[in-house]
Amino acid sequence: MTSVLLRGGSVVGPTGPTRADVLVAGDRIIDVGTDLDVPAHAAVVDCGERLVLPGFVDAHSHAGSLVSEPAVQLALLRQGVTTVVTGQDGVGPAPGDGSYADAYFAAIDGPHPTARGGGIGALLAGYDGATPLNVATLVPGGTVRHVVMGDDDGPASPGQRTAMRDLVRAGLAAGAVGLSTGLDYVPGLYADTAELAALCAEVAAVDGLYVSHMRGGYETNVRAGLEEIAAIVRASGVRAHVSHLHAPVDLAIAVLAELEDAGTPLSFDAYPYSRGCTILSMLLLPAALARPGTTDLARVVADPDARARLRGTVLDRVLGRADLGTGWAEQITLSHVPAPEFHALQGRTLAEAAAATGTDPVDLALDVLVDAALQVTVVMRVPRPRTADELAPLFRLPGHTAGSDGIFVGTHPHPRAYGTFARYLQEYAVAGRLSWSEAQRSLSATAVERHRLGDRGRVAVGSVADVVVVDPARVRARSSYAHPMLLAEGIDDVLVAGVPVLRAGALTEATPGQGIRASR
Repeated sequence: MTSVLLRGGSVVGPTGPTRADVLVAGDRIIDVGTDLDVPAHAAVVDCGERLVLPGFVDAHSHAGSLVSEPAVQLALLRQGVTTVVTGQDGVGPAPGDGSYADAYFAAIDGPHPTARGGGIGALLAGYDGATPLNVATLVPGGTVRHVVMGDDDGPASPGQRTAMRDLVRAGLAAGAVGLSTGLDYVPGLYADTAELAALCAEVAAVDGLYVSHMRGGYETNVRAGLEEIAAIVRASGVRAHVSHLHAPVDLAIAVLAELEDAGTPLSFDAYPYSRGCTILSMLLLPAALARPGTTDLARVVADPDARARLRGTVLDRVLGRADLGTGWAEQITLSHVPAPEFHALQGRTLAEAAAATGTDPVDLALDVLVDAALQVTVVMRVPRPRTADELAPLFRLPGHTAGSDGIFVGTHPHPRAYGTFARYLQEYAVAGRLSWSEAQRSLSATAVERHRLGDRGRVAVGSVADVVVVDPARVRARSSYAHPMLLAEGIDDVLVAGVPVLRAGALTEATPGQGIRASR
């Protein structure tokens, strides 16, 4: 059995940092205390003036299909992330044959290299011993609906609802930590509240977690989205969690407090950036033309009259969004454009790209979407970015978990993929906006508890030895909107299941990670 002694650091727990050594044997922490003896043949990590924290949990990750790639592993581990929760926004490679996820979300998740028809159990097994990171997954509700109903935009029949419940139940039995939905994406947006509550009854039965990208419920519409989730909780008894909560901070805090007072407490993830990122088709197109794996959009834009009508629809959609408005083309930056003809436009706003190509933003967007088979992601500015001081009260709420919503696809991604957790540490913990114990809770402990990720989330005897060593004097996010793929600094040593996976800031090439099955 291998052992590691983390010597001379300060362990961060619920009451703050305390000077202590940490002894690891096998995959567990076996002792925490001062001046521990060094066992024979133990590896020693001199922690000096550094802090020892439990491995961070990315509660909203899109890295599940990419964790075998060293560049993605390094980007996550250099931020201290040891576990990612995938299957987000209702889309994932299982159940089914993976074709729906590949056709719709490859620009966000990337195509999964192996999951083809084996279900959630096979998906999780594929991570065991194959990556330095742990991977948990949710049952993706949109994928479930597509397996059962295809592109049908109507309500589910009793038989279809039963078939969907069967798929959710099977995924949970195979180890999924809950159910996700993406209620602005196809086909999740077609599911009504009653259908969602029926699926969530299966989740409640095993104490899983319902995780939702709300239905149009972000920014000033946050109340409507949260109230629908609360209605699902009341109807099903499920525990619920809100994905990437974006809203005026005072409004979000007030609505969450009202719901908790009414008996429906919600947890949520959020990241320390103001800009968002999503697929362009969801922003611009009516749902009927945003269906994956079809040529519907190509047929429409090829007809001059139909194209003219669609242009009006696109303009109505963007001008009607409070977070975009009249300057919408300057607010949207092309992040990932796989179509060769338009590949050079990555990193430019739609306005800049239209000017460079001699067209207007709507026509350019339609042409890009057709040529890229809808596989286009964009980064969106907001009219008034929120400062760290404004966001801190939201992050201090006990229901907050860190989630990057990070996307590693494309040449100009949102910097949150490479910087979220380091930015939390730099701008909130080091800067004093959060205490170190609050950071430990938000970046690890709360997500472990809410998602039922086992004996993780604390540096204590008996815990799984997912451990991060942080230098508070050096930790910082280097990624930016201009240079989004720069690695974070200040985290050079990381253990997963007691095995060093990052040493002196470099990958060790060890792969002790696993597919985490829900602990119930």
